[in-house]
Amino acid sequence: MENKDAEMKKQEREQVVELGSDITKSKRGSIYTLTIIGQVEGHQILPENCKTTKYEHVLPLLAGLEESDDIDGLLLLLNTVGGDIEAGLAIAEMIAGMKKPTVSLVLGGGHSIGIPLAVCTKKSFITPTASMTVHPVRMTGLVVGAPQTFRYFQRIQEQIADFVTANSKISRESFERYMMATGEIATDVGTILYGKEAVASGLIDKLGGLNDALMALHRMIDKNGRGQGSGKS
Repeated sequence: MENKDAEMKKQEREQVVELGSDITKSKRGSIYTLTIIGQVEGHQILPENCKTTKYEHVLPLLAGLEESDDIDGLLLLLNTVGGDIEAGLAIAEMIAGMKKPTVSLVLGGGHSIGIPLAVCTKKSFITPTASMTVHPVRMTGLVVGAPQTFRYFQRIQEQIADFVTANSKISRESFERYMMATGEIATDVGTILYGKEAVASGLIDKLGGLNDALMALHRMIDKNGRGQGSGKS
């Protein structure tokens, strides 16, 4: 029994180091805390000097959390500049499809593809000093100069807008207006929203910090019972 407990503690320590995650167990339930930091890494490996969140680690983890009888809720902490669109949307879709209680908290920044990740949970929070950058889809490297490329970008933007508006209270018109705004960001197109602005726009549910996010998560767990999941609120 002691060997089993020691092995479990070792695995938890490894998760903290590798994924920036942690499991908190209390009389109110077990909460899995997952961080999305730096850049969301997709099919291309980023340089070693970049902080990354690797989607191939996160996806199976989320599937395991959904099926686990030992986890009652997920707390998602975000401080990301964005990254690979497909990888970010894949993680966001996984979380949005979970039955268990989920809450997100934007700390520092939830930029670009971090926006779908911030709104994919059943309840979202943002700190007053945190910011979120809404901008059009961009691509670095070789791009084929053809109408089909432009149309491809348009379709991706439509998919992002569909997901964000379906999982938040912001209207599609407002989201696209923020996305295509000029004069807001130097040498770029888009809009930067800070804490109160993100809430006022309907993009994020509430202004708050860690305690607020945890209280909301505990309320979901208490309301639905451990292991019972939670519907969209």
